[in-house]
Amino acid sequence: MVSGVPPRDGDATQLTVEQEVDRLRWQLAISAGGVGGFDWDLVTGHLAWDDRLIELFGYERAGFRESIEAFNDRVHPDDLPRVTQALTECAETCGEFESEYRVVLPGGATRWVRARGRALAGGSDGRAVRILGAAYDTTDTRDADARTSRVLETMPSAFFSLDRDWRFTYVNAEAERLLDSSRAELLGGDVWELFPAAVGTVFDTEYHRAVETGEPVAFEAYYPPPLDRWYEVRAWPVPDGLSVYFLDVTARRRSQAEAEVAHAEAEQARRRAEEAADRLRLLVRVGEDLSATLDTEEAVGRLAQHLVPALADWCLVTLVDEQGALRDIGSWHALEELRPVVAEYRRARLSALGERAPLRRALRTGRPVTVERGATAELLDVLSPGAARDLLRQLGPESLVMLPLRARGRTVGLVSLFRGPERAPVPPQDLLTALQVADRAAVALDNARLYTQQHRMAEGLQRSLLTAPVEPDHVQVAVRYQPAAAAAQVGGDWYDAFLTPDGSTVLVIGDVMGHDVDAAAAMSQVRSLLRGIAYSSGTGPAAVLASLDATMQGLAVETTATALVARLEQVVDERARDVTRLRWSSAGHLPPLLLAPDGTVSALAAHPPQLLLGVDPLTRRSDAAITVDRGSTLLLYTDGLVERRGSSLESGTTRLQDVVAELAHLGLEDLCDEVLARLVPADHDDDVALVAVRLHPLDRPRPAEAGPNRVPPHPPTPVTPTT
Repeated sequence: MVSGVPPRDGDATQLTVEQEVDRLRWQLAISAGGVGGFDWDLVTGHLAWDDRLIELFGYERAGFRESIEAFNDRVHPDDLPRVTQALTECAETCGEFESEYRVVLPGGATRWVRARGRALAGGSDGRAVRILGAAYDTTDTRDADARTSRVLETMPSAFFSLDRDWRFTYVNAEAERLLDSSRAELLGGDVWELFPAAVGTVFDTEYHRAVETGEPVAFEAYYPPPLDRWYEVRAWPVPDGLSVYFLDVTARRRSQAEAEVAHAEAEQARRRAEEAADRLRLLVRVGEDLSATLDTEEAVGRLAQHLVPALADWCLVTLVDEQGALRDIGSWHALEELRPVVAEYRRARLSALGERAPLRRALRTGRPVTVERGATAELLDVLSPGAARDLLRQLGPESLVMLPLRARGRTVGLVSLFRGPERAPVPPQDLLTALQVADRAAVALDNARLYTQQHRMAEGLQRSLLTAPVEPDHVQVAVRYQPAAAAAQVGGDWYDAFLTPDGSTVLVIGDVMGHDVDAAAAMSQVRSLLRGIAYSSGTGPAAVLASLDATMQGLAVETTATALVARLEQVVDERARDVTRLRWSSAGHLPPLLLAPDGTVSALAAHPPQLLLGVDPLTRRSDAAITVDRGSTLLLYTDGLVERRGSSLESGTTRLQDVVAELAHLGLEDLCDEVLARLVPADHDDDVALVAVRLHPLDRPRPAEAGPNRVPPHPPTPVTPTT
């Protein structure tokens, strides 16, 4: 209820329908993204599951009982108390729920699931009556972490990681032995508190130097009893702290009589540790490269540069699309003069490869293919005559390994490793490292594929909510929505233009905070509420925004947004004088621009500035109004059009005014296109919404460029609410 007036039955029914449509869209969106949803009624005990969640828990829809008992039956017994406690606290505090746990599937297999939810209050006492949430499969992520742990556990040297607060975050088995402490004693503990004798020593100074300079350090140092040992230490900084591996060199230090033997053994151990560290650093570099950019395909293409020369003399990286088509996206050679040759071979080889080629065998089987001797002859045998054969002879590989990049049961790419006659074939230890790299790259590629699908789905959802504007009488309206670049997520920008029953044209521009599917969903709620309030109430912009703010609080729409509402009004006298009254009110939004018939451009700032929506529903809001001549153009826009890193919002707005003034001679559609082309870069990281309105003169026909009138067929007569 708003302002003490109960909603009409028709309005309530329409609002319910719109909310149900929004809910259905949201369910379709999360279903397409592989996310399951649930709705637990705490009053009746009924727990509603969607089809995806039933599938995650290994159930069938037929005969399925929707209850918390069905949930508890599948949660791993070791995880159930923790999950139950989290749900209980969510309900008791009317707060949020988040947990990751195992699901035991029929047959005994387990699956990791991450779930998030929120309790909804109901009634006057504010107690929770429902918990809504979603869940998705995290098994692949867990498996990837487990593979990395297996590599570290098989290292012949001790290894541990420290976070930025100097706490142990990982310790392998060899480190437990050399530090004479169990993992339970070390993990989470402060290194300086657990090993106080290291404070002020070379351990202290070198570890700090590595973190402060960003450069790796290496040293030998003695730690007194109870360890009473000499250590050879290597440490290098990583984004989340410090990675350290070390060897016990006590015997070499203390036994002068066996100095040569001790030195040889230490040197051999050092080489093994160095090789292990090289492999570990390779894994770390690949992981950092894959996570440092949103362009996963580009990062995977750089794999060749990481693998050469550590694992191969030269390398090619191939992408496999969802239709099975191959595309080489990366290449590298250890010798700079041969890199152009490899690049030419990369461009020529796929079209020349026969079906018996090792690359195609690896693609068909999903398993590595190895040629230990005579690789050049074998490849020449499967290449069609032409440039690819000539280039391969220049490169002259002796051995090769084709590694499929597999994730979630499909091959998403391949890595081709080549070695010349001077090097032995890839040993089993280097092959293991290459497989670990392939696993990481495959998961990153497949995650990027899923992300792209979700991005397109959310963008489609958002576009479906942005309806075509009306264009009544001699009013021409042009709208534009341009999402952020493909690597970023969609946001909550929206526009609207519609007629009210009294014949006024209402224009809306707004921006819900956030850049994800949640923002798009919140935008749909706010937009629908504003449209309904403005249409049914017939009030001015300030009153519409005030009602919207109160409604958002009353319906628990927990988001913040900027918005600007404007009305084009015209009484008989104004129509005779060929002028229009513009009224507007802004909730923290950027001021609209007015392009006058004489080409001057001005920003219509409202004073004083007014709060965003979702902050304080009791804030006072006011209208601003001016009379504008026919032939004028009004532009409403979101901050993605003018806000850029490294420059102020004021300078961006000034540039927009200059561009609009320069383009004043253009038709409305061309003006909108040119404004976007000049002001929005290809790699922009925010979405853009734009509404442009041109008031054509009334004493002549509607111009052809404005197109036909677009108005509702039969606007309903407003009904006066009864008390």
